[in-house]
Amino acid sequence: MKKYNITNYVIYQDDLKQRLRNLPSLGWDEYTRDQLITKFMPLSENLARKFATSHQAIGILSINDLIQFGHIGLINAIDKLNWDLINESGNSEQTLKSFLSKRIKGTIRRSINHNMGDIKLPEWKINEIRKGSSDPILNNLLSQSKSIYLGDFVSNGDDDSDYELEIADESTEYNVDFMNSYLLSLLDKHLSGREADVIRLSYGLDCVKHNAVEICALFNIEGSYKMKGVRISEIKKEALEKLIRKTNETQSPDSL
Repeated sequence: MKKYNITNYVIYQDDLKQRLRNLPSLGWDEYTRDQLITKFMPLSENLARKFATSHQAIGILSINDLIQFGHIGLINAIDKLNWDLINESGNSEQTLKSFLSKRIKGTIRRSINHNMGDIKLPEWKINEIRKGSSDPILNNLLSQSKSIYLGDFVSNGDDDSDYELEIADESTEYNVDFMNSYLLSLLDKHLSGREADVIRLSYGLDCVKHNAVEICALFNIEGSYKMKGVRISEIKKEALEKLIRKTNETQSPDSL
């Protein structure tokens, strides 16, 4: 997967958290268009992250691209909302989320398929697929030409694709213990003790993940639930920005 700009993503996350905190508590049909978009941006990102790495156009798209495509689908879906039908459904929240989710996933899938259309399969891969396939539709497609593109194997409907070609990801999986040790060494080298501990506890690098309240309790940080979350977010942001400044692209993994 293509690396994405960590700095921009951190800024986007902080801005979104601030906007979500400022949203009033209203009924679903009482929010403005822009407020609804903000409200459901976390849902859009969550759906984007559920697409497998093999779906990300073999490196052409990054997770940031998928999130942006998801937001486009979210905006278009909100513009098509029919509140009369939603309110008559008996469960407005579930109906609303289902309507938005389907269109967000459809937009992401079409964007992936569009980018896949430019990726040509090498002849040896076509022959390998042909030898192992008993599907007449697939064999007919493979026999038409030696110039086959990934986009030829996918459909562009909103629903789950009826026919998709999956190319196995044969890359070696990360050694989690090794990655954690490497990340801990970076934290120890570039961050202060509290900064390193907040990152370590937040991501569960050598322990169970801790939430903001639990971390505040360990450091005797007092205040309301909301203020504790803000304080831990500030420490994490400063720590990550420091890591980005003091390391290069080969040292900063995407997981941060």
